[in-house]
Amino acid sequence: MKIAFIGGGNMATALIAGMGKEGGDTQVHVVDPNPEALERLAAQYGASTSGSIDAAVADADAIVLAVKPQQMRDVAGALAPHLGSGPLVLSIAAGIRGADLSRWLGDYGAIVRAMPNTPALIGMGVTGLVALAGVSDAQRTLADGVLRAVGQTVWLDDEALIDPVTAVSGSGPAYVFYFLEAMEAAAVEMGLSAEQGKQLALATFAGATQLAAQSDESLEVLRQRVTSKGGTTHAAISSMEAAGVKAAIGNAMKAAAARGRELGDEFGKN
Repeated sequence: MKIAFIGGGNMATALIAGMGKEGGDTQVHVVDPNPEALERLAAQYGASTSGSIDAAVADADAIVLAVKPQQMRDVAGALAPHLGSGPLVLSIAAGIRGADLSRWLGDYGAIVRAMPNTPALIGMGVTGLVALAGVSDAQRTLADGVLRAVGQTVWLDDEALIDPVTAVSGSGPAYVFYFLEAMEAAAVEMGLSAEQGKQLALATFAGATQLAAQSDESLEVLRQRVTSKGGTTHAAISSMEAAGVKAAIGNAMKAAAARGRELGDEFGKN
């Protein structure tokens, strides 16, 4: 199996490292204009490298587009002449719609869009994926294998759902960090040290997440079981409800999804 990465940044590195941990006979080629990034990937993972799209890319079974959305049109234009063998094109760029990428690649159809998130860097990611009509079953399996190397995968039937996935899990780690920041700051205000506040908050999030993952009960029931009427947790939840925290979180996620659609409109213009 030969996989080419256009872009050698953090997410590409995470995918390459994840595939390496799973073993198998996968040859990796990376294209990036940054010589230092190429040297690092060659030294750590044995990847072949180049500073521009070349014949090694054309020979790949899958090409992962791991570049910034604003770079995608130019990258696709350079890649289009090298798609003769019909490889899978796997895009992990936010906002770039499949139809636009297909057009830039000369009406190419074997495209999968994916939205991973940053916990992929430690093998704990989750990725939403959607396949265009030109993707074969074997290519779908290949795309799933690449992203499963860094966590879980969720397949979608409608590309429009990529924007909600971006809002929930793509941007989601930032929401968690934001909440943790608030918990740490409040802990300090109440007399704990920053280190103690961070340790308590991190352990609480990790434990609660694992409890929810291992339980058959709904999130609502799990919350209610911690929230005794008239107790300390009830006071905290009541305060959040009065402040409209749940609605604010929902509105924030809707804003993220809307921005994803806007990016698609912006970058997809002719």
